[in-house]
Amino acid sequence: MTHKFGNTATIVDVVKEAFPATDSAPVRIKEVGISDALKNFDSLPDSASVRLPVVRALKACSAATVWRMVRRGDLPAPRKLSQRITAWNVGELRKALAA
Repeated sequence: MTHKFGNTATIVDVVKEAFPATDSAPVRIKEVGISDALKNFDSLPDSASVRLPVVRALKACSAATVWRMVRRGDLPAPRKLSQRITAWNVGELRKALAA
């Protein structure tokens, strides 16, 4: 199969020809739900705690960026609630988000 990438064929056409679509494999779609803590963030008391996925969604960034923001002081430091659970205080987050 030889193609010239001029006006007659594009790279997309060549790839489609080389790898024809087949319907033999089912397509799986992962549905991602919004957590209740994020849906109801405005109604949470200031004393509540939220975990990393909620902070990521509030800032619309990756986990690594959240941790960089904590290190820079742009976000408050989270608290260790147990050996394996780290969470942010909602009141402190609201102050940081308002700034």
